[in-house]
Amino acid sequence: MEDQAVCCYRHPERETGVSCTRCDRPICPECMVSASVGFHCPECAGGAHASGGGGSSGSGLRRPASTQPRTIAGGSLASDPRLITKILLAINVLVWIVVLSNGNQMINDWAMVGEWPPSDSGFAPVQGVAEGEWYRLLTATFLHEEAFHIAFNMLSLWWLGAPLEAALGRVRFLALYLLSALGGSALSYLLADASQASLGASGAIFGLLGATAVLMRRLNYDMRPVVILLALNLVFTFAWSDIAWQAHIGGLIVGTAVAYGMVHAPRERRDLVQAGTCVAVFLVILGTVLLRTAQLTG
Repeated sequence: MEDQAVCCYRHPERETGVSCTRCDRPICPECMVSASVGFHCPECAGGAHASGGGGSSGSGLRRPASTQPRTIAGGSLASDPRLITKILLAINVLVWIVVLSNGNQMINDWAMVGEWPPSDSGFAPVQGVAEGEWYRLLTATFLHEEAFHIAFNMLSLWWLGAPLEAALGRVRFLALYLLSALGGSALSYLLADASQASLGASGAIFGLLGATAVLMRRLNYDMRPVVILLALNLVFTFAWSDIAWQAHIGGLIVGTAVAYGMVHAPRERRDLVQAGTCVAVFLVILGTVLLRTAQLTG
C-alpha cells in the first residue's frame, strides 16, 4: 500500500520515505549520499551497482508511480533537495549587500520595531508594527548588518536547512522556515521594549534547530549532539549582550511545534494534520501580534 511504513534497509528501526535513485532501496538521512539527481545508497555511491547489467536491474526494482517514495513528512522528492535553502541563503546575502551599499536606510525601513522610537534612540523616525507596518515582522528576518552576524546565520542555515529540506520536502521546509521567522519576531514584539529595533535570521535558525531535534528523535538518532548544540546556543543567547533572546526563543518554540506536527502526523491524515498545524501556529502568531498592538495603541 502507498501508506505502508518503509524503513531504511541498513537501519530497520528508522522509518524513511527516501529511496536510492539507482537501486530504489529505502535509505535514511544517515545513509544518503548526494547524487546529481536525488540520493544514492552507500553501495551504489561506491559503485557496487554501477556495472550491474546496464539499466535492467534498476528497471526491475522500480515501483509504480502510485507508490513512489516520498520524504518522511510526505513531501515529493526533488532533483535538487537543497533548492529552497540555497534561495533563502541567496536572498539573505543579497539583502546584506544592499544594506552595505545603502547605509541605514533599509534597516530603518525593514527592521523589526514595535512603535515609533523616542527621538533620542538614534533611529530616524519610522512607523512600527503597531502603526500598521506588519511586514517588518518578516523583512527584519532577512536583514543583517555585521559580517560575522550573517556569516554565522548563513552557515547555520546551510548546515541545518539542507538536511531538513531533504527530509521534509520543499513546501514543508519553506513553511517551517517562514513560520519560525515570524514566531521569533512576534515574541520580540510581545516581550521586548516596543522601541527596540531588532534584525537577523536567528529566530528562523533557532526554529530549524528545534526542528532538527524533533526529526532526529523521530528517526531514533543519537540526540546528544543536537542537545549539546542547542544548549550552547541558548547559553550564547542569554550570555551575550545586544541579542534579541525573545526572537531566538520564539523561533525555537514555533520550529519545534511545526516540525512535530509534520513528522508525527498520521499517514492517513498527514496533509490535513500538517496544514492544520501550520494554520494553528500562524493563528497563534497573529493573535500575539494583535494582542501587543492593542496594548500599544489602546
